[in-house]
Amino acid sequence: MPILLALAAAAAATPAPSPDRLKADVAAMVGFGTRHTASTTTDPKRGIGAARDWAAGRFAAIARGCGGCITVERIERRFTGPRAPTGVVVQDVLGIQRGRDPERVVIVGAHIDSRVTDVMDTTSDAPGANDDASGVALVLEAARILSRQTFDATIVYAVFSGEEQGLWGATLLADTAKARGWQVSAMLNNDIVGNTIGQGDVRESRWVRVFSEGIRSSEDEAQQMVRRGNGGEDDGPSRALAKAIDGVAARGRFGLDVFLDRRPDRFGRGGDHEPFLKLGYPAVRFSVANENWDAQHQDLRTEKGVVYGDTIDRMDFPYLAKVTAINVATLARLAGAPAAPASVTISGALSRDTQVSWPAVPGAAGYRVHWRRNDRADWTDSRDVTGTRTLLAQVPVDDHFVGVSALAADGSESLVTFGGR
Repeated sequence: MPILLALAAAAAATPAPSPDRLKADVAAMVGFGTRHTASTTTDPKRGIGAARDWAAGRFAAIARGCGGCITVERIERRFTGPRAPTGVVVQDVLGIQRGRDPERVVIVGAHIDSRVTDVMDTTSDAPGANDDASGVALVLEAARILSRQTFDATIVYAVFSGEEQGLWGATLLADTAKARGWQVSAMLNNDIVGNTIGQGDVRESRWVRVFSEGIRSSEDEAQQMVRRGNGGEDDGPSRALAKAIDGVAARGRFGLDVFLDRRPDRFGRGGDHEPFLKLGYPAVRFSVANENWDAQHQDLRTEKGVVYGDTIDRMDFPYLAKVTAINVATLARLAGAPAAPASVTISGALSRDTQVSWPAVPGAAGYRVHWRRNDRADWTDSRDVTGTRTLLAQVPVDDHFVGVSALAADGSESLVTFGGR
């Protein structure tokens, strides 16, 4: 009960995201005309350069409000590809909120670049209100809220460029994370998160989709065979992250459910979490329940009575505030918790009992052992322990899945690491 009370008190102390502030930030980004990655970087009022400067200024203002708790950083690299055949400098704007452990990070990101029908058109107005000023506004609002607290892990608030050209900004940050030796506990990608009226005027405001892979795309064939043998296809790190987000939404008072979408992204499509998946980091994508394709990657126009274009009037800012609240609560949980156990080993063949063990996690005050019958998708039972091994009596290993999470002193819980041989 004390742990539950502490968590409830922490949730109550966290201010709610502001729909008005989210709208103001989206309006500011729309005001730059186009934010195409190859648009002007010298005009102070128009183009990707002005938009990135604005984002850096927003992070700097938040940093001033918290006594310098956030460091603003820009990283960049030149990329060349079919959508930028002569090359383009892709720059990410980062707000880095240092935790007590500077090497362990959680990342929340969104892309600031926009486009119209022709991806090579660098000059036409491309407001990109929902795709993806909505996500960037969410990232900034999360920084404003969470900068008031101190966490164990470092939080990286990321504004990407180059998403429409080939996920280049996310690739840059994923590579940077690896080069700096960051231990990435989670990456939350928010892309198209601000509308409730989708194609055909279908309205859905009850949930937000969270996409996740089951088996790691970074696993080689031998590792995938081990996961297959353990039955862990639905319990890879990214799926564990999605389930944790679903649990946060279920326990919170956000007025929004999580639709746990069991594929890496929308069918045949991708997003900025994918470069992180390729490097083995837990990563998911948030996206609205119903997309409006008339408002995605479209020239501003009206044809046969149909209005095309990604404009701010199509958005639902109270809904965006709810998606932001779920992101904030998830970030607070994971940044406040220790890292997940590096591995979990189970044994118990030819037995009615299951032995569970795992290596100690630095900073953990305890651990939570989870289990469920293996015909179920979600954990149904748990036990808190202080050591690094336990015996689950009358829980046959043949018929149960087991996982372990690490706990902070205040009850903040890491992701669950799935147990196997």
